[in-house]
Amino acid sequence: MTTNLRLIAARIIDAVTDGQSLADCLPLQLAKLEDHRDRAFVQALCYGVCRFYPRIDVMLSHLMTKPMKAKDSDVHALLMVGLYQLMEMHTAQHAAVSETVNAVAAFKKPWARGLVNAVLREYLRKKDDMPELINADEEARFAHPVWWMSAVRRAWPDQWEQILDANNVHPPFSLRVNQQHVDVEKYLQQLAAQELPAHRINQTTCGVIVETPAAVEQLPGFKDGHVTVQDGAAQLAGELMQLSKGQRVLDACAAPGGKLTHLLEIQPDLDVTAVEKEKGRIHFIQENLQRLKQQATLICADVGELKAWWDDKPFDRILLDAPCSASGVIRRHPDIKLLRQPADIRTLAAEQYRILTALWQTLAPNGLLVYATCSIFPAENVDVISKFLVAHPEAQEEVMSAEWGIPCEHGRQILPGMHEMDGFYYACLRKV
Repeated sequence: MTTNLRLIAARIIDAVTDGQSLADCLPLQLAKLEDHRDRAFVQALCYGVCRFYPRIDVMLSHLMTKPMKAKDSDVHALLMVGLYQLMEMHTAQHAAVSETVNAVAAFKKPWARGLVNAVLREYLRKKDDMPELINADEEARFAHPVWWMSAVRRAWPDQWEQILDANNVHPPFSLRVNQQHVDVEKYLQQLAAQELPAHRINQTTCGVIVETPAAVEQLPGFKDGHVTVQDGAAQLAGELMQLSKGQRVLDACAAPGGKLTHLLEIQPDLDVTAVEKEKGRIHFIQENLQRLKQQATLICADVGELKAWWDDKPFDRILLDAPCSASGVIRRHPDIKLLRQPADIRTLAAEQYRILTALWQTLAPNGLLVYATCSIFPAENVDVISKFLVAHPEAQEEVMSAEWGIPCEHGRQILPGMHEMDGFYYACLRKV
């Protein structure tokens, strides 16, 4: 029996609309597919539907006479998958329609077959009118939920359109070269020899962008730890830490371990403790450390609950990559558009302040704490730091003289797409 790839994608999308992340549910389904082309097709469908979900949903509402019932979310997800194929993937029309219609059989809803067929064919009849419909509806035009667009507009009134547009493009394939093994120029030559043209990320010490994405197995020296996949903005964390030999360092909220391994590349002689709350993510840190032949003390705990993990020995450096809305990395994680809710921002800001306040107690006198988020919202960034500085007179901000991002009242903000990077915020605090 032939596997219906549209059905698999629809079930994943249905799970995402029910609150599961793509990172949780997509790999489980891809593991069941033997052909790498099938895996690539399902992944492209799922990421594409999530990226343009608000736009497709607006179009679907215009193609149907009445909205779907909540109990038929599976059929709704399948319609979204079918429409995305016809809109963006240039799939042969007959294949897209027939395979999507055939997938309905798995739902045991005989009425849905006719509906799916009718909606997809109605789209084909009206597709030339769709650009006008999209431009007339802001949610469809920018492919973001209305509340999210409003929040971005308030935060960045001069840049909001560029931010939303940047969220809808495919992210660059960014790498961090391990200069313990090879310098950047030599690695660029190695990539060129593999017919993988690349260029430097000028705002970083060791970042490069490969112009055509490739499997990691194709990257020279990947298995030997010569290079790591990491966005340029994330690479700035290690460079801000001012590391030196023998320091005791804490990486808080450490999974999946990209920033942790960068610290140990910059300065191998560190005493590093990495804390991660989610037990299921510890193995990602272990895999990264193993590939790069590095060592750190790993602890599974809520980093804000000091009694659960801290040994009362102060840290010289702390990297707090705080849990956040991930509003700066939507292009890499488009399901954020479906998963986030308006109340989340306030809840996350409170959590960020709780963790920052707790970790400050573990920082040694004259120690440095680097606060980082992959958010663009001031409530999670500048506002958290401002509140903290008022409450802690012994905390002094170290102003960054940098050629990246936008200077804020406190810290610096990189917006999505700026310098070919994801959206990130950084602030540096010294205990004086």
